[in-house]
Amino acid sequence: MHDIFVIYRRPADPDAFDAYYRDVHVPLVHAIPELVEFVWSKVDSTDPEAPYVIARLTYPDAETADRATASPQGQASRADVANFGQAGSVTWRADRQ
Repeated sequence: MHDIFVIYRRPADPDAFDAYYRDVHVPLVHAIPELVEFVWSKVDSTDPEAPYVIARLTYPDAETADRATASPQGQASRADVANFGQAGSVTWRADRQ
């Protein structure tokens, strides 16, 4: 399995982030072809430097992940981050061992 992790920094307006992420962005992610699993979690921390949300997108392998993220649905999801992720995010990819 191949995972893509997206770590979102703490937004200025958490309530607006939550509503947009849940109602708009998550459905875009679910539309990405060949996605095996998508999970996301809010980080429970009082540390202002801690991430706010960590999302994991799972694909069968890296080649499938590349193809899926290059699809129109993958590109739409990626482009949508500009609509709610103003605090920034980082993305990491990993093959499961």
